[in-house]
Amino acid sequence: MTRIFSGVKPTGHLTLGNYLGAVRRWADVDQHHADALFCIVDLHALTVDHDPGRVRRLSHQAATLLLASGLDPELCTVYVQSHVDEHARLSYLLECVATDGEMRRMIQYKEKTARERERGGSVRLSLLTYPVLMAADILAYGTDEVPVGDDQTQHVELARDLAVRFNQRYGQTFVVPRATPPTVAARVMNLQEPTSKMGKSDDVGPGVVYLLDEPEVVRKKIMRAVTDSGSGVVYDRAERPGVSNLLEILAACEGGNPEALSGVYESYGALKKDTAEAVVELLRPVQERHKQLCADPAYVEGVLRQGAERAREMARPRVDTAYRAIGLLPAG
Repeated sequence: MTRIFSGVKPTGHLTLGNYLGAVRRWADVDQHHADALFCIVDLHALTVDHDPGRVRRLSHQAATLLLASGLDPELCTVYVQSHVDEHARLSYLLECVATDGEMRRMIQYKEKTARERERGGSVRLSLLTYPVLMAADILAYGTDEVPVGDDQTQHVELARDLAVRFNQRYGQTFVVPRATPPTVAARVMNLQEPTSKMGKSDDVGPGVVYLLDEPEVVRKKIMRAVTDSGSGVVYDRAERPGVSNLLEILAACEGGNPEALSGVYESYGALKKDTAEAVVELLRPVQERHKQLCADPAYVEGVLRQGAERAREMARPRVDTAYRAIGLLPAG
């Protein structure tokens, strides 16, 4: 079977964008047609200033929400990155294959570094090297496909480059993965800033719908969504980003087409009302299942423990092979 790897970073509460852009596809499609691993990439959350207790809480919440969204531990592997040592073991080897120039060209590093310099600060070294850790996440499992949004394709390209380079220098060790972008709602945008992605690190603000938002909160946020100047409900991502974002959200919730839906509505108010109700109904079963899982924390912990054991068994042989290939003595 094709092997898929993807993950979520516990730097904020999971959003509607995370669900429509990735998690729903993992549950509805990927876990049924591939050997799929879904990881809480908690080590990546340490690349910026963070509160340790909050990282732990968000890691547990993310795992619970993945299960509530329909990931089945009988069909896929759900686990926490730091529970499997092979991620960090392989990351160092790949740092010895990557170059400084490659790291400094990564878009997210350049953007975050520029922002910190404007504030008179600096970033952590791990922010520079974390794309190599991401490559290790992928390559440790012989991953064939990585379902990612277009903002993460550069990281998959790095994983591909490092796999090819390692194989050429030290012998065939890694599968060369490929990125598989989602086909529907790949980028759900912020309701208040529809030219910016709806990000889970935006901890406050009415532009982000979180998976655990109460129905009335969801309705309020969507009813207050920014639309565009001009009248008429028109789907045009470039010229009418606000209304186009609502149409895409509604289409993703109902399985429709945003362009076709644009002809159904004569007013922004009607579109917002239907979009709000569609989102509330979409999230209802996820929230109900999340509540049930929160009442049984031992179940979630057991899933993560078994998932880590399974992931470790898959990763260790390949990482051990990489250690030998690069010239390290095998442990006695």
